[in-house]
Amino acid sequence: MARGIQIEAVDTVAASAIAIGNTYPDGHEIPLHSHRRGQLISSAQGSLVLGTPDGTLVMPPERGLWIPPGILHEVRMIGAASLQSIYLEPAAAAAMPSRCQVVSIPPFMRSLITRALDMSIDYTRESHAGTLMSLIEHEMRALPVLPLSLPFPKSPQLAERCRQFLREPEVHDTLDHWSRSLGLSRRHFSRLFRRETGLSFMVWRQQACLLAALPRLAAGEAVTAVAAELGYSNPAAFTAMFKQTLGAAPRLYLKNSVGREG
Repeated sequence: MARGIQIEAVDTVAASAIAIGNTYPDGHEIPLHSHRRGQLISSAQGSLVLGTPDGTLVMPPERGLWIPPGILHEVRMIGAASLQSIYLEPAAAAAMPSRCQVVSIPPFMRSLITRALDMSIDYTRESHAGTLMSLIEHEMRALPVLPLSLPFPKSPQLAERCRQFLREPEVHDTLDHWSRSLGLSRRHFSRLFRRETGLSFMVWRQQACLLAALPRLAAGEAVTAVAAELGYSNPAAFTAMFKQTLGAAPRLYLKNSVGREG
């Protein structure tokens, strides 16, 4: 059983995959660090905000987050968090995505991870625990990706402009405003932004607003207040955007995992 320990304490174990569980208080922060192994984090409760040099990701409750080996990242908890992690040896992680991704954790996968936390980490490949962990590795490669990551540009000036927006997101901020503030033509800015982020400015802006809203909604703030602060004229417009992106209205999306109407 591996609960309440850090991966560094057991990283030398020969097992290809290791399951570890930890709990953290609301607001807990883990400073910039990296792991030799790849890490799949899932949360029984609480949300997680992950920051990397390449962008920001938000993991709501009952979802998961894949972090490839060697990726520098920092973590902030929104609400008391009960985290479950599967750590993969680099060779096993090679079959996983090369970028950080927020993923769906189906009930079957969730039950496998919960079961793995009750098993010894010093298992053999032929044992029951070894078979279970092999199945988990197989299921990890098929987890659906969720649109909850926000890429940052490599250009320092443009990246800083993106960080400024995340500090004060505004859904009606315009491409013209950004291009003027950076001393670029509208056309040049549009091409630069897409080349450096892989997204159009409008898609990135919407994604940024969504990621800014999710931790606040998970912490219990009212949809009306969050929508108004992001610049939406009414809560219905915000709810429509949320539902179009994540497939459900905010209350329904978070209700089962946070245990309240939101």
